[in-house]
Amino acid sequence: MRFALMVEPQQGLTYDDQLAVARLAEELGFEAFFRSDHYANFPGDADGPATDAWAVLAGLARDTRTIGLGTLVSPVTFRHPGNFVKVVTTVDHMSGGRVEIGVGAGWNEEDHLPLGLPFPPIAERADLLEDELAMLHGLLAEDDGWSYSGTHVTVTGGRLRPRGVDRPGRPAEHGRVRPRILTGGDGSPRGLRIAARWADEFNLSSSSPERTAEKMAALDDACRSTGRDPNSLARSAMVGTMIAADEAGLERRRDAMLHTFALRASQADEWLAGRRKRWIVGTPDEARAMVRRYAEAGVERVMLQDFLPWDLEMIDLMGRELIGKV
Repeated sequence: MRFALMVEPQQGLTYDDQLAVARLAEELGFEAFFRSDHYANFPGDADGPATDAWAVLAGLARDTRTIGLGTLVSPVTFRHPGNFVKVVTTVDHMSGGRVEIGVGAGWNEEDHLPLGLPFPPIAERADLLEDELAMLHGLLAEDDGWSYSGTHVTVTGGRLRPRGVDRPGRPAEHGRVRPRILTGGDGSPRGLRIAARWADEFNLSSSSPERTAEKMAALDDACRSTGRDPNSLARSAMVGTMIAADEAGLERRRDAMLHTFALRASQADEWLAGRRKRWIVGTPDEARAMVRRYAEAGVERVMLQDFLPWDLEMIDLMGRELIGKV
């Protein structure tokens, strides 16, 4: 199993907070650092900072050395697809080719309305996402002069400089190397079809191992329906994670998590019982056992979703007890 660390900086993380987490993840051997792309504050302090994801990744590109960098996921509603392609290729070169491009349709109205960003219905957002994915492939890999007429976007005489960094292990398309493209979600039928058509990796969120196995089988069917080999599409899962060396430490972290989610102490047992079905929760042995269940469900990479990002000791425990041990 491969591991990435995923954080939710809209909880109130400053750039320096995120840099500390990314550098520790790099030191521990995580293959990538992913962050959400939100502008609203949740869960946590509504007055804390909610930083722009790609501005932060540009900084991390210069302030880290080896770890992969990406978003889970960037809503298509935040940035025009043409601007987005330019931003990600700029950060890709700043990082020496360590960027992975995670994109989605967006879901949170509160990310949009307070900043004057349009938030159209999901069908329109999904159409725009397909336009963006077509542009990522076209501008990164097609010959100069590529044109495209989509639902919401038209490209005439397409040309992108620079393209993605030519780095070993990356996908090649039309003889050109480009960053890996991820799509994700909860496994809706259209989301699976989009992944089968456009993605190098599909990332499933908020799912138990049992539901993950069902969605991976449905993803296989979506690939076959498009004429794609299911084995050519990588599979990952974003899984909430809370681990500790012993039960006393787990109880302390549970209490911190309750504070994060603004829950009452009386809700602790119910909250934890629900999370145990679809999170990696417990001691290192329990965590490794849960990861193996995701592996059996078809997951190749786990994005450990950390809602206690200031707790660097927990990140250290994740790295020492999971990487290379599952």
